Amino acid sequence: MGTNGSTMLEPLRQGLPPLDPATVSDSASCALPPRYEAVREARQFTRGTLDQWQLADRFDDVCLVVSELVTNALRHGLPTSNGLRPAQDPPVRLHLMRWTERLVCAVRDPSHDSPVAGGSEDFSAESGRGLFLVDSFTDSWGWHPLGGSLSGKVVWALFQVPAGPGLSSAH
Repeated sequence: MGTNGSTMLEPLRQGLPPLDPATVSDSASCALPPRYEAVREARQFTRGTLDQWQLADRFDDVCLVVSELVTNALRHGLPTSNGLRPAQDPPVRLHLMRWTERLVCAVRDPSHDSPVAGGSEDFSAESGRGLFLVDSFTDSWGWHPLGGSLSGKVVWALFQVPAGPGLSSAH
């Protein structure tokens, strides 16, 4: 594998896959406090949401990815100088969106820096592994800067899921 392993994961800076927001069948979001308990809250929120959407069988994969994305947002996405509060409150927000056969998890944070796979300070092994996990467990992932008056970025991950009851994939 060697040192060029991380270039494999150069995050795809791309908007969400071509999923029309108007056709989303379900969506839910939750604001997360800027502290590490937020990861547990994000997992609980994800479990409750997937149960409601009858996708509990995908909980392990989705939750692993949600945990990584939220941890990265808390670790790398929040300003640390002088404990100044970011302009956006809450600074980190988790969005779950369901289309007929797709589930997207998106985590918003106030930082403009791209997600990094490995090679960053003391966290290199852990952070690099986190994005490798995201890459392995999802069908695709990427990130994009926020538009409009919001500053920061969104990191998203897409999962293929079975069409739920009442959600037909027919046109």
